[in-house]
Amino acid sequence: MDESLRRAVERVIADATGEPAKIRGGHGMGGGCINSATVITLEDGRRLFLKSNPSPLPGMFEREAEGLQALADVGVIRVPRPLGTGGDADGTVPFIVMEHIETGHSGRDFQRRFGRQFATLHQATQGDRFGFDHDNWIGSTPQPNGWCDDWVTFWREHRLGFQLDLARRQGLSDRTMDQLGERMMDRLDELIGEPAEPACLLHGDLWGGNYLADAEGEPVLIDPAVYRGRREADLAMTMLFGGFDHTFYEAYSEVWPLAGGSRDRLEIYKLYHLLNHLNLFGSGYRGGCLNILRRFGG
Repeated sequence: MDESLRRAVERVIADATGEPAKIRGGHGMGGGCINSATVITLEDGRRLFLKSNPSPLPGMFEREAEGLQALADVGVIRVPRPLGTGGDADGTVPFIVMEHIETGHSGRDFQRRFGRQFATLHQATQGDRFGFDHDNWIGSTPQPNGWCDDWVTFWREHRLGFQLDLARRQGLSDRTMDQLGERMMDRLDELIGEPAEPACLLHGDLWGGNYLADAEGEPVLIDPAVYRGRREADLAMTMLFGGFDHTFYEAYSEVWPLAGGSRDRLEIYKLYHLLNHLNLFGSGYRGGCLNILRRFGG
């Protein structure tokens, strides 16, 4: 680790904990596609998790810390608590330092426990408005979170409309996709306007790579893209890329069943994430986007 970065990280840890901090060593962690990840060990034996990036997205680590803290404050599902953010002396290598959570085996009942806890998280955070205090990122895509009193307006302007416009600007859309998208957004009042459910704190990007099991086999949420929205939008992402079995959804429903008509609404919420993958990774996701658009915008 560069000496300037080391000193900056030590200052953030000391300020956050009120204890002197000197880094003894560290080892890199795999799995990240955007940032460098390192488990650092302090002279007193404490272990913490460091993410850094010499070419970061603006405010990325501050927004991650904000999201982790919002989830941690609910106290339902464990998250790595953030200690703080900073940068090296030149401000060229921003970073975030957080609690390091030792991982373990999920065990037989993990998915059931996780489903119940996820429903409880949503139940415990009910509110009236949709959005969040700051815009943030979903992967490396901007995620606008301007507050709205109306869910349909929020989803039309800050989710589907934003992603469709981004696809158009990146040359990933065409006239057919544009027309289907416009028709679908015109129909959102009838498609997702019901049920009249509250705004809940959402993880925002919960797929199989954004949770883990701690040393006791309990669920841990990582890498959030938080905002306040309808809970079905959170569940839709869990259904796209694997990592969740039927017991997760059964347990969720035992705590807080979804309202009638959820199957179609979930498809519409999946579209946001498929469009985001189209914008991030290219045309391989175009067919999946068009299938949903034709179904609801044709």
